[in-house]
Amino acid sequence: MSRTLGFTLLFAVVCTIIAGLHYYFWIRLVRDTQMSGLARQLATGSVVGLALLVVATVSVGRMVPRLGRVLAWPGFIWMGAMFFLLVALLGADIVRLLASLASRWFAAANAFDGSRRVFAARVLASAALASVGGVTAAAIRATRGHIAVKRIEVVLQRLPVSLDGTRIVQMCDMHVGGLLGREFVERVVHTANGLAPDIIAVVGDLVDGTVEQLRPALASLANLRARHGVFFVTGNHEYYSRSGARAWMDELDGMGLRVLRNQRVAIGNGPEGFDLAGVPDRSAARFPEDGPAEDIAGALAGRDPSRAVVLLAHQPVSIHKAASLGVDLQLSGHTHGGQIWPWGALVRLQQPFIRGLHRIGESQLYVSCGTGFWGPPMRLGAPAEITEIVLRSGKTGAG
Repeated sequence: MSRTLGFTLLFAVVCTIIAGLHYYFWIRLVRDTQMSGLARQLATGSVVGLALLVVATVSVGRMVPRLGRVLAWPGFIWMGAMFFLLVALLGADIVRLLASLASRWFAAANAFDGSRRVFAARVLASAALASVGGVTAAAIRATRGHIAVKRIEVVLQRLPVSLDGTRIVQMCDMHVGGLLGREFVERVVHTANGLAPDIIAVVGDLVDGTVEQLRPALASLANLRARHGVFFVTGNHEYYSRSGARAWMDELDGMGLRVLRNQRVAIGNGPEGFDLAGVPDRSAARFPEDGPAEDIAGALAGRDPSRAVVLLAHQPVSIHKAASLGVDLQLSGHTHGGQIWPWGALVRLQQPFIRGLHRIGESQLYVSCGTGFWGPPMRLGAPAEITEIVLRSGKTGAG
């Protein structure tokens, strides 16, 4: 399937879902509350307008970037609020169902007839809108402040004692593009460099846009500094860019970020070291023109099995293959930690883990909540992070 056909089919599905959601909103907020006259016309027009805003935001931005930037903030804010409203109204439906069952249980068949039913619909609609307003404001504020540095320690049994305390700064899911630009990137670079890391790992989904559009915004990435180097692996969004992932990999290589394409490098001196490996995102298989598909076995081929290995792989689901091949630690992102509660429950249908440190057999996986955000400029229950990962040796005598 060609990239253009794939996006066309996806767009058609998205439009259908958006139309269905807004029709549901209209039923619960307009029809069931029995709005009439001018109020009904204005409310109906608002629902239709918001549906068109979402469609325009996800489509116009790709075709007319300048207009897309104008639509981005209101469009993406409504996308987040739309999700909160859906949850609130579904919750109201559950309340309505329980009340109906209770009335039947107590033989109060007329308890919710006529005017009382309309009154209940209005109360529930008002409560839903009020709660959505408050939650939306809180979620927006969560993305506008300081990006926290999250520090974790991970014990690797095969890590040499001499490398105990090695620090990897992980960044991922920055999604520089529509709503995040140069100022955001400069803040991230300043924070990362301030940690004086041994390794900086940028684990995919860095960009949402073309090389030409985003080159100025990403210029400060060339200032990233780490003792053993700055490394990058692709995420799925690099492949969605009109420039293509290959163009982005070439651009980042030129900026001093070493792109790992099913490759590994030695960290440390001779036997007193460990291996750092990196693979393209799993979605690379659908875009052969942009380079090789994920090949964890190829990235690890020929390595000394007595050495510890840390793998950079954008999607957590890669841990199953990585664990079977003896990877000590996999660093991933992709999930945003769910980004907006309770979206994480849906993310878990596609990924085995959505945040934090996990053990899978003899291997470990750390999933970052991400450094930026995608879509709505909101986070709820999943704060953004720059992760400082301190490697500890599990060998006898480690400090």
